[in-house]
Amino acid sequence: MNRLTRLDKLFFRLEAQHICLEWVFREISGRPGIVFEMGLGHGRTYDHLRTYLPERDIYVFDREVDCFDDCIPPDDRLILGDIAETLAAAATRFGGQVVLAHSDLGSYDEPHNVAMTAKLNRRLPAVLAPGAIVLSDLPLELSGTRALPLPAGVRDGRYFLYRNGPHAHG
Repeated sequence: MNRLTRLDKLFFRLEAQHICLEWVFREISGRPGIVFEMGLGHGRTYDHLRTYLPERDIYVFDREVDCFDDCIPPDDRLILGDIAETLAAAATRFGGQVVLAHSDLGSYDEPHNVAMTAKLNRRLPAVLAPGAIVLSDLPLELSGTRALPLPAGVRDGRYFLYRNGPHAHG
């Protein structure tokens, strides 16, 4: 069978996300900066981030809270609203401080994905620190960043990695 089922696609996306997160944890180790989690969803990735990056300030962005009770971020780290508006406001407060931005805002609706990509492309670069890493479930075109090769074990098209700035760090 050549066609990937929806279960295959979900599995490969979660596998890619997990491998990319492991890679980025090593990549940002010892570097100052905060973490943005864009798309709380059920809170699974936020739980993973706070477990593996306990020393980091993690700010979570979403339209609403609809997650496991034990995965709700503290009120002072939860930013609710439309991502274009909340990222624009975050640029004033956090400009140039984000060392890791994880975006999980994609859906099965192509017009939604196009809109999310446009919002992120426009607003995300302003918060990124030099050398920051962006992980995304959607392909992005972020000003000032360049695409990175995926870590071993990640299937093409399942996750996307970017680094802010023209030069490699580390």
